[in-house]
Amino acid sequence: MEKNTYKIQSGDGIGEVQIADEVIAIIAGLAAMEVKGVASMAGNITKELVSKLGMKNLSKGVEVEVIGTTASVILSLNLEYGYSIPAVSAKVQERVKAAIQNMTGLEVLDVNIRIASVELP
Repeated sequence: MEKNTYKIQSGDGIGEVQIADEVIAIIAGLAAMEVKGVASMAGNITKELVSKLGMKNLSKGVEVEVIGTTASVILSLNLEYGYSIPAVSAKVQERVKAAIQNMTGLEVLDVNIRIASVELP
């Protein structure tokens, strides 16, 4: 993933605030992992290893495109067996959109989900 930064605040404050696309990807990954039924990010580690290996691993399986003050996100997920794919996906979309908008102020245009696999217990 290319490292890009985006200005999210300037002008009236003391200075400007810039955010890297990897930060947006980490926010999206954390929000997705909070949803019951999500086993892991595709191409990523399991929930248990996140705390040991660090947050940067959560950006794997996440693509972010920022244009101006809007963002589009694509997530590749591994789901747990037995959960409704449409229900889990809708919950992930809601959580990711809310997390990015609340933490960055960017408007999220879309959150697209790719189901990479279903993991057995």
